[in-house]
Parts: sequence; structure tokens; C-alpha cells
Amino acid sequence: MTSTIFVAGGSGMVGRAIIRRLHGKGHDNVIANYHRRRPGLEGVRWHGLDLTDQRAVAQFFQEQKPDYVFLAAARVGGIGANNLYRTDFLLDNLQIQNNIIQAGWQHGVSKLLFLGSSCIYPRECPQPIREEYLLTDTLEFTNEPYAVAKIAGLKLCESFNLQHNTNFVSVMPTNLFGPGDNFDLLSSHVLPALIRKFHLGKCLESNDWEALRADLSERPIADIDGTASADAILQALSTHGITSSAPTTDHRPPTFDVRPPTSDVRPPTTVTLWGSGSPRREFLHVDDLAEACVFVMENVDFDDLVTLRRQELGEDCPEAENIRNTHVNIGRGQDLGIKELAELIRSIVGYKGRTVWDDSRPDGTPRKLLDVSRLKFLGWKPRIELQEGIEATYKWYLACQAREGGKV
Repeated sequence: MTSTIFVAGGSGMVGRAIIRRLHGKGHDNVIANYHRRRPGLEGVRWHGLDLTDQRAVAQFFQEQKPDYVFLAAARVGGIGANNLYRTDFLLDNLQIQNNIIQAGWQHGVSKLLFLGSSCIYPRECPQPIREEYLLTDTLEFTNEPYAVAKIAGLKLCESFNLQHNTNFVSVMPTNLFGPGDNFDLLSSHVLPALIRKFHLGKCLESNDWEALRADLSERPIADIDGTASADAILQALSTHGITSSAPTTDHRPPTFDVRPPTSDVRPPTTVTLWGSGSPRREFLHVDDLAEACVFVMENVDFDDLVTLRRQELGEDCPEAENIRNTHVNIGRGQDLGIKELAELIRSIVGYKGRTVWDDSRPDGTPRKLLDVSRLKFLGWKPRIELQEGIEATYKWYLACQAREGGKV
């Protein structure tokens, strides 16, 4: 297939999944940008393009002339990062999406698909959340800047369509997870954070220092990596609520072959989790999202969504004359409590120590369950069950540690 497809944010979890899906469907003319380091994906023309640089983005579109654009690039993070780096999340995301959407219009791309987020909806929202609930109430404070940026991107696409007759479509995914996720304990979302916390807790309770050091070598905590002393590692873990009351001594092996002595007695280990555990969340495997995005790109145009929106409202509804809320929710249409999720992940990982909930930490939005009836009507539904997806993600995570430890 000869059409040139640009995946903005191709080095991220979502971008890589979209590229894999495109390759699986025979699209071999794919270009993508990478951030920090180029991923190991073959068959892609990679560009170290800074998407916040308007001039560089415009020049890129002029030279590469993409026919189709997946706008999967964004600065993302969990509740802690969203609340701490409020300016960065708002400014960076506005710059990225404004540059790409404007360049797409200026250089006449055939179609652009913009990926937003379910956090665009009000904090106290009727459940499940329909697309029409956008801008009907107050946003959740902790992720308000990110949500505002995504709403702006959605409205910019919609406005270009109305004023300039473009074909820009917006999709709003629920919480995502899968291979390539961010497992940083400060900036990750809840599901990958739970996987890593329980994994580190399991390593600590079983006194498996080789696995602990492999984990920190792959993903350091602050400036603590696998070469640090045992005391420094324990201190780094404790800052994220992973602790053991067993005494320890400083073991700093030069290689993974030298490690602290093992013991038949499991030290009492505690993993402390944020919040009360009462909020409910919906999760979608990133490969399902990628499949949905490619489906929408191939089969759904903006005019189709306008027609569908008017059918939903009814011809006699005065609101039907106003073209808005033409975006599409992408999710499973099923949610579960965070405590239930934690127990599922705890079981999959095999952690047997104590779990404590710190309700002094924020919970975020009480519930975010998407109504996905519009997407189902258009002809798509997910395939990967939650437990299956988490098990596969944990296997991928362990494979990363094994590579770092020199086992594979």
C-alpha cells in the first residue's frame, strides 16, 4: 500500500501499537518521530522531530507529504505527575497538537486521527459517559491542565472540519496498558504502577536481589540503579511505599553473580498504594486501541459522525443543528474498583506480603466508565480480556528485566 502514513508519537506505547497494527495490515510506507531514543521497530522511517517546534513540524510535513496522520503524541502521566507538572502538561500538549493539526490542514492531508483521553469529561459525570457529556460540568482538578489541552485538540479538529472542510476525526480512549507502558513510579498510570510495585515487593519478600538490581538497572528510581548499595535501594523503594522490616546489610556486588545471601524466611514486606482504592476505572489493552484507531481511520469519516450524531439526537431536536461532540469513545464498556484491580495484579505477579492503602493520597475522579455504544454501532469491539492483557504485560515486563540481567 503506497499511501504515506505519519504516526506522531511513534516511539510511545500507543504509537508503537499503531505501527504494529499498520504493518499487520500491509501498510509499509510508515514514517514516525521518536522522543529520546529510537524504538527497535523495523520497516519505519524514523525522524528525531521535536513536535513542539512549529517550524520544524511544518518543514517535516512539506518534505514528507503524509497522506494520513495518527496524532498519538502527547505528554502523559499518572495522577501524581499530572498534578505536579501542571504547566508542562498543558503547554507541551497544546504545542504538539496545534503544530500537527495546523500542518495537516496546510499541507492537505487526506485524514487525521487525533487521540485524546477519557479525562476530558467532568469529574462528577453520569455513568457510563456518553460523548455528549463533554463540557457539562467541572473537570477533575488533578488532571485539569491535561484535560483542557485534549479538549482544545478535539475542538480544533472539529473547527477545522467545519471551517475548512477537512476530515479530522477524534477518538477518546479509556485508561490504556500493555507492552511499552511507562512503569516509572512517579509518573506512571495506576495499572503499570501496580504491576511494578507488586513485582518489587515480591522481589523484596523473597530476598531476590538479582531481580531487584535487574529492575533498577532497566528503570532506575531517581538516581538509584542496580549498582547501588542495598541500603540505597531499600531507601529508594521505601519512598514509594515498598518496605521490609527485616534487617539488612550493605551489599554492593560488582556483577549480578554476587548477591546478598538468601534466606528461607520471608521478611515481612509491605506495599503501600495511593488513595482509598474505591474509585472505579476501565482499562483497555493498547493493541485493542491500535486496532480501533486503524478501523476508524479506514472506515469512519467526519461526515459519518455528523450524520450519526444527528440520528442520536433526533431530527426534531434543536441541538441537532449544532455540530459538536462528534468524537468517539474507545473502551471496553466495563470497569472495576481499584482495590479489585490491585488484588488481580497481586495474584498475577505472585506477591504475598501486606498491602496498605494510604487514603491521605488523592483518589482522582470517582468513576470513569465510557459509553462505547457509538463505536459498537460503527462496527468495532475489543478482543483482549483484562486478565489476559495484564498477564501478557507482566510477561513482557519480566522479559525486559531478563534482558537487562543478561539471561536472554
